[in-house]
Amino acid sequence: MQLRFKYVILTLLAAAFTGCALVDEDMRDCETDYHINYELKLVTNISTEIQTQLGMDTNVEVATALETYFLNVFKDYAHDVNLSFYDVNADSLRLHHETHVMNANQSSYTLYIPVRKYMHVAVANLDETPGVHLTGDEKCHTAALMQEVRDTVESYKTGIFTARLDMDIKEGVNQAFDVHLYTVNSAHAILVDTLGSHIKGIRVYASDFATGLNLADSTFRYTYTPVVRTEKVEVGDTPGNPLCYAAVTLPSRMSAETKAADEAIWRYKVYTDLPDGSVTETILGVKFPVEAGQVKLIKCSVDTDGAIVPLSVLVGASVTTDWNPGSDWDIEI
Repeated sequence: MQLRFKYVILTLLAAAFTGCALVDEDMRDCETDYHINYELKLVTNISTEIQTQLGMDTNVEVATALETYFLNVFKDYAHDVNLSFYDVNADSLRLHHETHVMNANQSSYTLYIPVRKYMHVAVANLDETPGVHLTGDEKCHTAALMQEVRDTVESYKTGIFTARLDMDIKEGVNQAFDVHLYTVNSAHAILVDTLGSHIKGIRVYASDFATGLNLADSTFRYTYTPVVRTEKVEVGDTPGNPLCYAAVTLPSRMSAETKAADEAIWRYKVYTDLPDGSVTETILGVKFPVEAGQVKLIKCSVDTDGAIVPLSVLVGASVTTDWNPGSDWDIEI
């Protein structure tokens, strides 16, 4: 079952003014208001995934810590909103553009644009997401959200929401437009049971997620393969609590986009430090996707040689003991 949260984040009033005569005419049509209702729609499986993977008997500290971490991103908040109105003909040029700082979950603005057809695109929380920027947004068909090109990137700290809507603003007609903004982020975490392992340290990185989003059709881009540095989620020091590392990213590819049904779709690279000073590398290949708005949890244990052992048959593992760092991953040891 998915949980649905709906929040109205802003209302814009658009007034049409073209096609109005300047003299000897009734000017009432020029002042007709056009209402655009913006609604943030968050569809997520956070609670369901945590209950399913951890079970009802799991330490409450772990479940609470994970929910808090993920809900810091998947929440009803918009710091800023970026609004573009594009021509639906010719080369889809942007005809009008505005940005606003909201710092709230509801605001109202007045927008004056000519009567015509538009493709409207909205993006929320872009200013609060370092390393992600708009590119090609002077034209609708090239507009995209893009993650900066780096070998290693940080987990997202804020949820990004986008929307698009065909708008036909007509002169002298009372109209209302509903614009629904949906989250583009996904999230995941690895829970490692270290009981009896004697490891001295652990570092976790994730890879194979989208690097951008085409705003005209909401398709994701996979232009390069960055490594995402996960964050440690503090779950309390109660004996038996697992170590937990989580990240908020863009989605993985879908199953149908991979070359084979049993091919890993996204991966974790886990590095464990052993008492003798050696390092064990485990590459976990996850065979199910993580979609926008979804949270996925991977449960594992640690073997005596520091290898990470997944508890799901849909997660494969490749282990290298006495590992030495190479040059293809930006790993902080």
